[in-house]
Amino acid sequence: MTMISASYKRLRETGELRGRVQEAWDLLASCTLCPHRCGVNRRDNETGFCKTGVHTIIASYGPHFGEEPPLVGKHGSGTIFFSRCNLRCTYCQNYTISQEPCGQPVGCMELANIMLRLQAMKCHNINLVSPSHVVPQILAAVEIASGSGLVIPLVYNTGTYDDCKTLGLLDGVIDIYMPDAKYGRDDVALALSGIPDYSRVMKSALREMHRQVGDLVCRDGVAERGLIIRHLVLPDNLANSEIVMDFIAGELSRNAYVNIMAQYRPMWKVPERKTGTRYSAMERPVTAREYEYATGCAKGAGLHRGFDGGGC
Repeated sequence: MTMISASYKRLRETGELRGRVQEAWDLLASCTLCPHRCGVNRRDNETGFCKTGVHTIIASYGPHFGEEPPLVGKHGSGTIFFSRCNLRCTYCQNYTISQEPCGQPVGCMELANIMLRLQAMKCHNINLVSPSHVVPQILAAVEIASGSGLVIPLVYNTGTYDDCKTLGLLDGVIDIYMPDAKYGRDDVALALSGIPDYSRVMKSALREMHRQVGDLVCRDGVAERGLIIRHLVLPDNLANSEIVMDFIAGELSRNAYVNIMAQYRPMWKVPERKTGTRYSAMERPVTAREYEYATGCAKGAGLHRGFDGGGC
């Protein structure tokens, strides 16, 4: 297997990574890691919106073969599922991990050991799922693990309610960003994910991620560096796909890799919520016509990578 070497090695060698760890750790004393800006002292195990104190909570980890092909390769993506997401999507397919008590508290040393185990399993990357609220712990673990031989790329797999200052601490650490671009309108984001300013935050975060890593670059079909954007098609075009695709093509790049996903199903709170007429479509799966509309928006905007079998 050709091993792709990660960028964080250089930061560790210069000592800058240690400084990033300290700067991120300081943010936990009055937590402003994500746009919720709860202000609680997580270093004393106080909890805010994410219900996470000083330790990460991990639901599971292991090689994952259901991710985008450039991440999976032959040996899988080394996925670490962090519990307690900083979004409240009513239709979350992983709600038992993201919303309910699940998993075990893990210190930075053990998180580093998990990364090293995944590398030993020949995974092509370390895939950090829902990492927005545990960036300091991730940075500390990367410093430890890179000193013990971790070299494979890091993937930041996020719902994209991310603070740009926090993302700045990851510049040169994260090799591959894999953000969701969930909604084009804030009123829909508030109704379906409980977030009043999602589209503004998402756009700012995507700009910063793209500034750091650029468009997706692969070697032998496996992702080496860059941006992979996910967009979940919602019934009745509630995601406003045309707004999302125009933003990606117009303000990021027409060469952006975009995975347009059709797997929406009514999950978690959708069957029991009292939906008004505007959101009643959420009670059914996406139709083929709705998916075709979203991919048509992408093509019309000039996008061509990732969806409809578009290559790496």
